[in-house]
This record gives sequence, structure tokens and C-alpha cells, in this order.
Amino acid sequence: MRLARILALGLVLAAIGKPVWAQAIVAKIPGIADVVSFAVGLQHPWGLAFLPDGRALVTERPGRLRLIGRDGKLSDPLTGVPDVVARGQGGLLDVAIDPNFAENRFVYLSFSEGGPGGAGTAVFRGALGPRGLEEGRVIFRQVPKVNGTGHFGSRLVFGRDGTLFVTLGDRYAYRDSAQDVTTHLGKIVRIRRDGTPPSDNPFLTRSDAKPEIWSYGHRNVQGAALHPLTGQLWTVEHGAQGGDELNHSQPGKNYGWPVITYGVDYSGAKIGIGTKAPGMEQPVHYWVPSIAPSGLLFYTGSAYPGWKDALFTGSLKFGALVRLTLNGDAVTQEERLLQDLGERIRDVRQGPDGLIYLLTDSPEGRVLRLNPVKKP
Repeated sequence: MRLARILALGLVLAAIGKPVWAQAIVAKIPGIADVVSFAVGLQHPWGLAFLPDGRALVTERPGRLRLIGRDGKLSDPLTGVPDVVARGQGGLLDVAIDPNFAENRFVYLSFSEGGPGGAGTAVFRGALGPRGLEEGRVIFRQVPKVNGTGHFGSRLVFGRDGTLFVTLGDRYAYRDSAQDVTTHLGKIVRIRRDGTPPSDNPFLTRSDAKPEIWSYGHRNVQGAALHPLTGQLWTVEHGAQGGDELNHSQPGKNYGWPVITYGVDYSGAKIGIGTKAPGMEQPVHYWVPSIAPSGLLFYTGSAYPGWKDALFTGSLKFGALVRLTLNGDAVTQEERLLQDLGERIRDVRQGPDGLIYLLTDSPEGRVLRLNPVKKP
């Protein structure tokens, strides 16, 4: 009888347009926040971006883009989304809105695109209309396309000058290409909003390099954010067995993969020559064992005591929200939260309400919101 009443309540909520079980408390961070299930019914959600009106766009890796209402209600899948190669780690990945969205309605998607040679990460741009994306086109394609289903990246971050950073994985079996600047594999690229390289990109004038490249020697960057004070790009990337890294990616710099790393191969074999080499950058912070970081957020709000200016990333391996305290460019403290929740945290975002939102990567994925604990 009790189960029947619960199911009936769920049907009633669905009938009046409310997401079933939305707002249910699923975990607590003592003295800080109640974690609530804000939106449910997502299949492997990957990226989240807030619109100026408080709604949000969310990607699902199988190839769907949805709107989330301010009440947590999900729209039907939007139209105009590109076809994706939804295999392994591939599919529809990140989403970002144009800095001038109020005027042009542009939305950007990164995704795994098929074609001659296999697949590669690409960036698509379309204008958000009543039913979906309109007049869409691919503005950037990773070169070359290769076989395999791993290490597509990919995060999208707009710089303060309006250029777009795109993180591109090394495509796993092609890791040596991360050191080859004639390819986009294992790189961060910087493009204009039409896909062309800016005139001040570090490799623009070199005939032996791709002009879109910003930095190289990366493995699989799945979190990226701008520092709120300096505007500098910071990233987190997956190592192999150990060696996940936090970096602040600078133009023209080499971040070492796979020549230097703090991890080893999955077989236990050594990778590269060690942990340091001339001309190769050291990480700001690294993890051994790996946490499989995904999503990156500099928290600038004041909703949670003691958290302002902290850096957050999700952990796919340990199912945690990782909070890092910084002193300049140095990590001085690490705290792992929500490990008992048992969810792979795929993305971490700050909403226009100043609250933190998380995406959980599972076949029954959801958007979680951290509601601040009310003071007595």
C-alpha cells in the first residue's frame, strides 16, 4: 500500500509538470550544504551551461541536448544537434554559450565526429531557437581523425577576449602525437568564434604547426576554467595509472605527455623518461593514485562558508567532489566531499544563483544542487 501511494504521488508530480523526486535531499555536507536532486532522467550527462534567464542547457553523451527549467524540469531533446559517434568515451560532450548570447543566441557544442580515418573531437555552433539549434555548422575539427573510442577531451571555455579554448584528448593509442604540433591530438586549441585562429596564437606563423594550438603535451583534459582574477586558463587532465594533473595552461608551453608523467601505464610499465625534463612544464598539483578529474570550477560566490575562491573538480574514480584551497598558484589543502554518495561527478558549475551544481555520470544521471544549510 505504501509503495502504491509513492508511485501515485510520482505520477501526480509528473502530470503537473514537476520532475519526479526533484529536490529530494540525497546527501549532506555537514554545516555547509544539503545536496538535492535538482533534475533527473538524464543518460550520462556530460556538460552544463546556464543561460542568462536562469535556465540551463545540458548535454547527454548519447547525443541529446536538453533545456532545464528553473524548477528542474527537463525539456524534450532539442533539434538541430549534430550527429555524434556515441561509442566508448565519445558522444555529445561539452556545451558553452556565447559571451554575446543575448544578441546572437549562439550555443557551442563539442562532440565526437565520425569521418574518414575514424573519429575526432569537433566543435559545432548554432543559434538557440524555440525548438532547438538553428543554422548550425561545425566550426572546428580535430585533425587527424583516428580509430578508437577513448580520450576525446573535451571542455569549452571562453577567454575574456571572446576567443574559445577547446581541450582535445590524445585519442589514447596515439599518445606520442601529443608532442607533434602538426596534429591537434593532445592539445588545447584557441579559436575565434567562427573557428579561425586568432592572430596572436603562439604557433600561427609556423609552417610546421597547426595554427589553432595554444598548448601541447596533454593527455585527456576534461576540466577547464578561467581564474576569476587573472583570467588565466586552468585545466585538469587524466593521467594513466596515477599522474592526473592540475595545470594553468600557457601559450606555446609543453606539458610533457607522454615524455614526463607522475603516473605509470596500466600494466605497471614506465611511461617516458621520468617526471621532469627541460622545456616541459610541471603541474601545479598532481594526484597519485588517480582521481579521474572532470569539470573545473573557481567558486566566486558567498553561499557556503569558507568556500569563496576555492577550486573544485569532480572525481569519476572515487565518486567525490574535490575542493582545493589555493595560495597563489600553489595548492595548500585538499578536501574530498560526497564520497558516500557513490556517484561519478562529471561536471561542476556555478549557477547564476551563486549555488554549485553537479552532473552525475550514469545511465540514470541527474543534476545535483548544493543548497546552503540555513543558519539557526
